[in-house]
Amino acid sequence: MSVYTPVTEAELAAWLGNYSVGTLAALEPIKAGIENTNYFVTTSQGRYVLTLFERLPAAELPFYLDLMAHLARHGIPCPAPIADLQDRYLQQLNGKPAALVTRLPGRSLDAPGERECGELGALLGRLHLAGRSYPGYLENPRGPKWWRIAAKEVMPFLKKDRSELLEKELRFQSEQRFPDLPRGPVHADLFRDNTLFEKGRISGVIDFYFAGVDCLLYDIAVCVNDWCLKDGAALDAGRTRALLAGCQGVRPFTPLEQAAWPAMLRAAALRFWLSRLHDYHLPRAGMLVHAHDPEHFRRILEDRVRAKAPWLA
Repeated sequence: MSVYTPVTEAELAAWLGNYSVGTLAALEPIKAGIENTNYFVTTSQGRYVLTLFERLPAAELPFYLDLMAHLARHGIPCPAPIADLQDRYLQQLNGKPAALVTRLPGRSLDAPGERECGELGALLGRLHLAGRSYPGYLENPRGPKWWRIAAKEVMPFLKKDRSELLEKELRFQSEQRFPDLPRGPVHADLFRDNTLFEKGRISGVIDFYFAGVDCLLYDIAVCVNDWCLKDGAALDAGRTRALLAGCQGVRPFTPLEQAAWPAMLRAAALRFWLSRLHDYHLPRAGMLVHAHDPEHFRRILEDRVRAKAPWLA
């Protein structure tokens, strides 16, 4: 697990005095995550998740928390931030910005089928529609500007064939222009482990701390590249069609989105290859979880380059 900032029960009990959530009953570190410190918190009034933000700029945090509150008000099953007694979502705990949000029921699925992929697609469509009325703005923090910075930092660690693939894909993506694609707030990290199911239905989508404003199609590509894989890298046609059909049933795709789909799948693969390369070669002090294998998304990127995936909805 990653616990960069330890919190004792006594410290948390005192901190919870800023909230109307009852008295502390249990505190449990969450055995997942790389970016932030997270705990499950149980009080006399309910179950919550405590997050201490380790790297995110303080100026960006209101975007994430206000977005979650906005989506929760619009019926999206995402964590709802809890306001303190001064009506603030953001507090300080042990020198770090911290927030308390509701804990959602359910568990993630390792092997979703077509039905689950279709349900995710429909949820994405609803999330994107709900996001239209959200007034906050933050450019995708792991978008093209970050790609170039991260690539420069990891390039010295790469073998020739990997560095050539990275350079070639960065050039390709720099030539893509999508000014007319629908844009809005996107989750940008809605992998299987960030989606909870209970009794066969999605009960929660969590971890909005990579969210930002980007092409809505990018959000869908991120999901397809994780939810719809077969044989490690290639797309499973049935699950991909189900996910896209679920989206399209809520928010019909435009012809421009259909044309941009192959490039967007490549962009989503590039982003996660780069982030995994960065975590693997340049780990932070205190990171106690093993970094994900960068080769997984390198293989996905190479497949997307070769396959030139058709629009499957």
